[in-house]
Order: sequence, then structure tokens, then C-alpha cells
Amino acid sequence: MGRYTDNPEAVAGLFRGGEVHRDVYIDAEVFRLEMKHLFRNTWVFVGHDSQTPNKGDYFTTQVADQPVIMVRHTDGEIKVLYNRCPHKGTRIAIDRQGNTGKFFRCPYHAWSFRTDGCLLAIPLKKGYQDTGFDRTEGAKGMTAVGAVHNHRGFVFARLAEEGISFEEFFGESLSSLDNMIDRSPEGQLEVVGPPLRYMHKCNWKMLVENQTDTCHPMVAHESSAGTAVQIWKELGYTEDDPKPPAMEIIAPFMSPYEFFEEMGIRTWPNGHGHTGVTQSIHSKYTQIPGYWEAMVEGHGAEKAAQILGENRHNTVYFPNIMIKGPIQQLRVFIPLAADRTLVESYIYRPVGAPDELVARNAMYNRMINAPTSIVGHDDLEMYERAQEGLHADGNEWVNVQRLYTGDEDYDQEQVENGTTERQMRNQFHAWVKFMTRDMGAGAPLREAAE
Repeated sequence: MGRYTDNPEAVAGLFRGGEVHRDVYIDAEVFRLEMKHLFRNTWVFVGHDSQTPNKGDYFTTQVADQPVIMVRHTDGEIKVLYNRCPHKGTRIAIDRQGNTGKFFRCPYHAWSFRTDGCLLAIPLKKGYQDTGFDRTEGAKGMTAVGAVHNHRGFVFARLAEEGISFEEFFGESLSSLDNMIDRSPEGQLEVVGPPLRYMHKCNWKMLVENQTDTCHPMVAHESSAGTAVQIWKELGYTEDDPKPPAMEIIAPFMSPYEFFEEMGIRTWPNGHGHTGVTQSIHSKYTQIPGYWEAMVEGHGAEKAAQILGENRHNTVYFPNIMIKGPIQQLRVFIPLAADRTLVESYIYRPVGAPDELVARNAMYNRMINAPTSIVGHDDLEMYERAQEGLHADGNEWVNVQRLYTGDEDYDQEQVENGTTERQMRNQFHAWVKFMTRDMGAGAPLREAAE
């Protein structure tokens, strides 16, 4: 047992106001405690119910380090089960997705389970008579996660049996998710194909922090986006000339500090927040023909204008997803080790919207978030340099102090300058809160932030 296990005071001490100790990124014990406490006590994204449209359809993924199955039960409801047989622990489903019919069947000893996890049948069941089997965990079947909530198609799970409710955890932050869904003329999204996936040799929190870091684009992306903009100018085009979709996507990455300062950052309790309060890099995209008309037909002109008038940039849902409402995209940062993170980038089809809108969303995903991205690798190199650099001795603290006031109340919604690092501090405040929630008495959060 290390210095942080069962020691909430030591865990809370890793965040002190505008500084974070390097152990939150590089220490294997801290990572293990995140899997045990943080991801158990928060609401974590599992999938979208369009991935399991029919009864018996299932989708396998993981919540932190826990393998789970999202499945459409015979009553039409979505269930989330741990992906293991209660007999020998064999993983029940190994395919990414499929249809299991009315029951799951273990490939090892043929135990079978209903799609809500309940035990259905055991071969040679008479061998368990008078053994006390009916009083064991195995008799209950496949174990369900602590709680599941389906918010307009987006499925979240809390591993812990008891804890904060879905509504309390997300609160007003759901306005970003609702706006993304409402951009469908029919108020419904569907997953478009499998996600783009690639590995990062860094801690998962580095990626989450970067989603609201507005002081790096014009620096880190100068070699990619900056080069594209320079070539555009050398070809004789000006800022006022119409741009093809690829240039509309990449050019805003080179916006100046002033642009990002004015765009604003909003933070909500429990670690959630977003960039782009007043504008974003998506604000000046060319209007897709027929989209406005479809939105007016579906929502009415006034509501359609209100929905499309929101151009939030990146919304972080703590602990580990980000969405882009204007382009119907979701990225999930799956922690594999203290220095290893798998990223999955999904796009969604707004039901009733023109196909051209989906095509642009897919183009953005390929250009920015794919393993072949010309922009994403700028970030990847910075993450990996940071992961390596944090092992250097002499300074054990990471600074997130930009525009820090010293008396921040993270339990209140706040809108600030678009280059503040408040959202990063907000995330670490929530990190302490949910890491220490079931780790004993814990240290007062006010003290942890000082």
C-alpha cells in the first residue's frame, strides 16, 4: 500500500489552488485509485442507444478499466452489465457489437443469462442442489452496474450502487448536450459508423485539460494549420474570400489570443465546462443548403435561430468526454494506464438534416481527430513531451494558475475570459471531490483548493 491508498488527505493535497502535483499524471498508484474511486463515483459515458436499436443488440466498451456490455433488453430498455460470467469470470461478449437474441450464453460452460443479466439456465443444474448455490453471487447472474441513465439517447453509467444522481452531477451542463441533439430537425441523433481510434502515450487528464486550453492552438498548431493558412495566402487568396470546407475547418486554429479571450469560458459544478460562450472556431462555417429550412420546419423559426445561434466550441463532461455541438461530435478519453490513453472520436447524424452536414462533420473528424490527422499530432507530441518531462526532478508541480483569483467557488456556474485556466482547476476540484468521496472522512474541499 502506497502513500495515497486510504489517505484522502494526501490525495486532496495533490491539488493546491493553482497548482497540481505531478503524481496525478505519472503515479501508478494514483491511477489505480482513479479507477477504484473517481470513475466509480461519477457518471461516465457508455454509448448511444442508436448503437443498439433492436432488442438483443449489444455494444461492448469499458468504463475506466471495467469491461461492460450495453444491451437492449426484451422490454426495450437499455441495460449496462459487467462483461463477465459469474461462474469463472469469462468475458461473455468479445465482438464490438452484435445481436445476442433473447439471452447471452457463456462460451466456456454454457451458462446463459437474460439480457438484463438474470441467470436463465445452467447445464447439469442438479449438480448445484444442496450446495448453497442459490445464496451466492453467481446465482444472481451477470452483475449490472450501479445505475444507468439514458439522456435523449446518450447512455451514462455510475458504477457505484449509491451516489450522486445523474441530474445533480450534470445540472445545467446538459444544455450543451441538448443543443447538440436539438440541431437535428427531429431532435434525434444517430451514431455514424465506428469511431476513429488511436493511442496516446500520456495520462488521460492531459487530453481532457487540452479541450479548454485556448492558449496553445496558435502555437502548437503553427506547423500544420499555420502552414495551410500560409499556402492559402501564397495562392493569392484573402481572408474575405470564400473558403472550401477543409480551409474553413483548419484556418480558425490560427486565430489570435484576442479571439480566444473574447470567446469566453463557462464552468459548472462537478468539473464540467465549455469554451465558446460568445463565439467559436465553428461560428463562421458556410451554411449547408436546406438545413435552415429543415430546422424551421422541425422547430419553428424562433427556436431554430436560438439553437443554431449557440456555437459552443468544446464542452467537457467530467471525467472523460468532450462534445462539439455545432458539428455533432463526441470524443471519449479511455484511461488504460497512467501513461496510456485510448481516444475514440464519434460523429452523429442529426436525423432529418441534409447529408452534406454529416459529410462536413466527418471531414472535421478525419482532419483533426484521426490517426492520420495533420492537426491532432501536434497535440499528441505535446502530451508525450509533457508525460516525459514530468519525470524531471526539481519541480514537482504543474501550474494552472492563469487568471486565478484565489477564492474561486467551483460550486457555482461562472463565465470568464476565454483564456482562463479555471476549467482545469474546476476539473481538479471535482477530481478531489469524487476521489475522496468513499475513501473515508476526507479533507474539506475548501482546504484542498487552498
